[in-house]
Amino acid sequence: MKKLFSLIILFVLVTSCKNNAPEFDASGTFEAEETIISAQATGVIKELQLEEGQELKVNQYIGFIDSTQLYLKKVQLQKQISALLEKKPNINAQLAAYNEQLRTAVYEKNRVANLYEAGAATAKQVDDSKAIISVINKQIEAQKSTLNITRSGMDQDANPLRIQIDQLNDQLEKCQIINEVNGTVLSKYTEVNEMATPGKPLYKIADLSTIILRVYITGNQLPIVKLNQVVTVSTDDGNGGFHQTEGKIIWINDKAEFTPKTIQTKNERANLVYAIKVKVKNDGRYKIGMYGEIKF
Repeated sequence: MKKLFSLIILFVLVTSCKNNAPEFDASGTFEAEETIISAQATGVIKELQLEEGQELKVNQYIGFIDSTQLYLKKVQLQKQISALLEKKPNINAQLAAYNEQLRTAVYEKNRVANLYEAGAATAKQVDDSKAIISVINKQIEAQKSTLNITRSGMDQDANPLRIQIDQLNDQLEKCQIINEVNGTVLSKYTEVNEMATPGKPLYKIADLSTIILRVYITGNQLPIVKLNQVVTVSTDDGNGGFHQTEGKIIWINDKAEFTPKTIQTKNERANLVYAIKVKVKNDGRYKIGMYGEIKF
């Protein structure tokens, strides 16, 4: 009787375990789309407001790289431009003498014209006064052209310096460490007072509001899956049961590959499988590296 009772209990436990373990078509691990943020300038890191696990927003200020030398070089170029442009000739001042001569010549022409009308001057005197005005006007135009060319040349000489300042402004801007991705800091690779160079990784970040479950299916399963297909995703709930949610297939590999050692497929680890990615909304439950199963 005791033996029969023990067999009944064993049968109940086995049946219970089978009922609690949902069937699945494929399994895999969760991953995220990770972004490594790197330095864009050379210098000592003076500030870095960053910790692993920290939530960051797009365009959030993180810190800065020492930019003293860049700033001093910018100031030097600005002084060079100021010194160069101060040498530009003042056209009005340079033409003041010619303009005074022109006013005198016009006055003389009018006086001679009045005398000519009164019979006190000759036609040659009138023509000579007009010729003097013409000569002065030509001198003014020539001098104005020369001065404009000189000023334009100095502006052209200043343009390369302005471009260098623009380059320095860009480098100074890149000395500020600005986060470019919404997400959670996964890894921190550097600290304050360390040397930064362009391309040096500073931290790794990922948006964990959605997470990717990469699973592997066999060739027999491939015809029954398609992009944007909704599937059931199951994970351990921590109490011996399973938590289920919906996911969407966003990628299907078009090439077969050998089954990873840690991945079990429905057909007991077929030699060649196809990877697919299932996108799942994450409320904080899912972590990178966790195992999950899907049901088509």
